[in-house]
Amino acid sequence: MSKQDSKYSRVDRREQEQKNKRPKHPRKKSHVFSKIFWSLVLLLVVAIAGGATLFFSYARSAPALNESNLKNPGATKIYDSSDHKILDLGSQNAEALKQNEVPQQLKDAVISIEDRRFYKHQGVDIKRTIGAAFSNVFHSSSGLQGGSTLDQQLIKLSFFSTKKSDQTLKRKAQEAWLARKLDKTYSKNQILTFYINKVFMGYSSYGMQTAAKFYYGKSVKNLDLAQTALIAGIPNAPSQYNPYSNPKLALARRNEVLDAMLNNKKISQAQHDAAQSQSISDGLLPYHQNEQKNEKAKIADPYIKQVITEVKKKGYDPYASNLKIYANIDMRIQKRLYNIANGDNYVYFPDNKVQVASTIINPNNGKVVAMLGGRKTGNVTYGLNRAVQTARTNGSTAKPLMDYAPAFEYLNWATYHSLKDEKYTYPGTNTQLNDFDNQYKGTMTLREALVQSRNVPAIKTLAAVGINKAQNFIGKLGFHYKKQLEYQNGIGLPSSTLQNAAAYSAFANGGTYYKPSYINRIETADGQVNDYSNKGKHVMQSSTAYMITDVLKGVITSPMGSGTRAQIPGLYQAGKTGTNAYPDDIADKFPDDVSMDSWFNGYTKNYSVSVWTGYDHPYQDNNYLDTASERISQLVYKAIMSYISQGKTNSDWSRPSNVLTKEVNGVRELYLAGSPDQDIVKEDSEDSSSSSKSTSSEESSSSSSSSSSEQSSSNSSEESSSSSEEQPSSSEGSESSSSSTSTQSSSQPATSKMKKSRQKINQ
Repeated sequence: MSKQDSKYSRVDRREQEQKNKRPKHPRKKSHVFSKIFWSLVLLLVVAIAGGATLFFSYARSAPALNESNLKNPGATKIYDSSDHKILDLGSQNAEALKQNEVPQQLKDAVISIEDRRFYKHQGVDIKRTIGAAFSNVFHSSSGLQGGSTLDQQLIKLSFFSTKKSDQTLKRKAQEAWLARKLDKTYSKNQILTFYINKVFMGYSSYGMQTAAKFYYGKSVKNLDLAQTALIAGIPNAPSQYNPYSNPKLALARRNEVLDAMLNNKKISQAQHDAAQSQSISDGLLPYHQNEQKNEKAKIADPYIKQVITEVKKKGYDPYASNLKIYANIDMRIQKRLYNIANGDNYVYFPDNKVQVASTIINPNNGKVVAMLGGRKTGNVTYGLNRAVQTARTNGSTAKPLMDYAPAFEYLNWATYHSLKDEKYTYPGTNTQLNDFDNQYKGTMTLREALVQSRNVPAIKTLAAVGINKAQNFIGKLGFHYKKQLEYQNGIGLPSSTLQNAAAYSAFANGGTYYKPSYINRIETADGQVNDYSNKGKHVMQSSTAYMITDVLKGVITSPMGSGTRAQIPGLYQAGKTGTNAYPDDIADKFPDDVSMDSWFNGYTKNYSVSVWTGYDHPYQDNNYLDTASERISQLVYKAIMSYISQGKTNSDWSRPSNVLTKEVNGVRELYLAGSPDQDIVKEDSEDSSSSSKSTSSEESSSSSSSSSSEQSSSNSSEESSSSSEEQPSSSEGSESSSSSTSTQSSSQPATSKMKKSRQKINQ
């Protein structure tokens, strides 16, 4: 190699070494970082563009802003089954303020607690929204208010549902859009006035002027600072922050408003301290209720009370959602039931203290068509609804439910199964079971025992079935208890007319239980409609329902029946009486043969009716039912059933093909193939030749053998259409929470005191 070549070689090596010492691929790394950065920027731009597109897409479908919705109280409308309006919920008590009538003190209180930046933002407070979100994420207690401005709250009250599940991204976008539009259309004082007049304030009162007069009996302009702060704090949670229902929470909320006013520099420290030292009851009227000024609402009061409860269970706030609720109430029936209890032309009542409760259900869908909560109740709104109270025992109306229907269902007993009415003690005890007449009738058929309402055969039947099976059976009919029932419950279950009417409906329709329902559908302020049609569960064999119905016809039609005063000539019906006597340990304080409660549960294929009568305070002097008063429940039933059955198809129940007939001692009896009773008496030759037939002529002859007073026949088309009612539904129902007895001590299995009482329960 030449010296020249060697020189160049050394130079090349030095250059190569220098290159090796330099950082590798600096431009490449820079390029990667640049790509990531711009990709993120692009994604952000796309996200913002997509969010904006989605926002405006939602906004375009928002309801139209209109002053009528803003001005009117956020009153929910309730309609009857014919879509005729019953009332605007609470609007009859609303009293609006004009813009120049709103006191500055009230404005300051509302703005301080609800929206301190009200006069600064334009409908949506971005700063406040971000702050609220940050507080929620980090659980900060920075004292920031919620993200919604007064504008947004007003929009929600006027145009949208307040149901939690409806608080979607779409709904929030529409609220924000309309809030901005609201702020551009109206002045701040107009918006504040809308809000003050619209909010629900508890006890069927809308608007702060209405609330001031309800709680303090004076206008808002005459309220002192402490009273104004209390009024301003109620809308956030009317059921908790009003001074009647929870004085402690109301006091805390009032003081929170005063703190906010101080922090917002609307009051001085001295004013703040003086107001906070004031008692929550200063100037407060004694507890009272708004008078019902709407005649329809007065008549339907107990029903409306249950509708409101059901709406809340479905997740809506009926006082803040501007809903349209279409109830199942038939106002024609409701009015007649009300008049029967409160008028003088239908049933005689010994005095104005004796009470009546009743529930009427369509057995083919579970719809509650009418409900009576009491009589002579005046104009009280949402008063005591005795129709759903479970503190009373239903007496012998429990026997078909807990004793005899389970015997048909699980033991395949026949209607002529032999039972003995004799001296008897409850299983596992030394407690003797007596009847109302303190007599024993000896051997009798199941039909005779139930028709005559004998206690000993009933409890013997329950013992044969077993407590567990019996309780499981009635559990499927809506009777749920925390503890296991006892044998005494076979002649008396703590229950309501609602539970009884729903349970007997399963006998009426061939074995399907429907959870009682008050609501057909609900329409929200933005037009969304939710349907609440009822679905049932087949809980017993159609043969069980038919056989118990066949026996219960005789309760009304047989000369020996306990419910003969409920008889309606020509009407196919069935039913059961029940009375509840005084406990032995106090019975000597009352005349002989008097009762605390009287029941009648009766039904046709179209309606199931339960009626209770008694006194609210049965242990007080003269508050008992004598023999004549015990019949009132039957007479109320007869009066309403006669009325509602007019114009309805009157057809007998169709005998299922697996139910066979035979004549036993001159009585048409029923049994199932394979029944342990089927060979006791030789089968009638006519029935053995064609046991599966269920023609009109057979039903006619069978009904006439049960009673000469029943309708002699029904046409074959009626028989054909009725058979479809005996088919099970494909969907299951569930227990109604408004019927639950688990929270009341009186609803538990019999105590020792109840044991004594139930020994004397008679017809």
